[in-house]
Amino acid sequence: MKVIAEMLSYPFLVRAFAGGILVSLCAALLGVMLVLKRYSMIGDGLSHVSFGAISVAVAAGWAPLPVSIPVVVLAAFFLLRITENGRMRSDAAIAMISASSLAIGIVVTSLTTGMTTDVSSYMFGSILAMSRGDVWLSAVLSAVVLGMFLFCYHRIFAVTFDESFARATGVNVSFYNVVTAVLTAVTIVLGMRMMGAMLISSLVIFPALTSMRVFKSFRAVVISSGVLAVVCFCIGMTGSYVFSTPAGASVVLVNLGAYLLFWLVETALKRRIRWQPLKTGGKRTPPAGEEPASGSARKWKTIRPEGERAPYSAGEKKRP
Repeated sequence: MKVIAEMLSYPFLVRAFAGGILVSLCAALLGVMLVLKRYSMIGDGLSHVSFGAISVAVAAGWAPLPVSIPVVVLAAFFLLRITENGRMRSDAAIAMISASSLAIGIVVTSLTTGMTTDVSSYMFGSILAMSRGDVWLSAVLSAVVLGMFLFCYHRIFAVTFDESFARATGVNVSFYNVVTAVLTAVTIVLGMRMMGAMLISSLVIFPALTSMRVFKSFRAVVISSGVLAVVCFCIGMTGSYVFSTPAGASVVLVNLGAYLLFWLVETALKRRIRWQPLKTGGKRTPPAGEEPASGSARKWKTIRPEGERAPYSAGEKKRP
């Protein structure tokens, strides 16, 4: 508690905590949709687009944020339109836009200002970069994202898993895809100021993948991802202050530790539950220690670790 109180005595760390928590929450919630829709690397691609736009803005003497947000939003629209029309796979489109934007940013930087402190902070992140305006913008962004998940949860669920079914039920799929792209773009631009272009995609990917190791329902994954993102960010920022390590890298390492922990929990659960009775025909499942009813009406489901075969039944031929 003494370390926390000491950290909160610095105004720039208070802004970093407030803005980082809000951005991490938005990235985690949007990340569940993006990971399930196989857009995991869109955060990395948009961060490189933002770096290119920021490099041009710094070279021209303009404010970086008003320039980068519209450019990244347009890039998100462009990626969405390409993949919707089926002209190019999503991973190929993201890789093309990402590499091109990063190359533009590096060339513009080398020909004009060089790798100044402003450009370097956007590349690798800096806890000093979060301003009061960024915190307010992060608060508005988080309110919009939370409102979307609270009031449009069932439509988001349908759009995430089956767009054809969502269209058949009257859901405006294009609208939700556009809103998701815009919110993701703004989240990436805000998160870059602290995490950097190289690490911002971790806020999108890690919480969702970590939660999916243990939880299987969409609602549980969404809630777990939000909680994990906030907890991991706070632990990473505290570790960064105590051990004098970069904030972005510290947060990523904490997220990696959480993923490994959830993977161990998943492995332990799989090894603990080996046999589970499967109810068929609405009949009662026998309690522990009771023999199942005779006949073919009662079946048993085998739950086993990955890579291990089910035991052979009497008279069954050995499977290849």
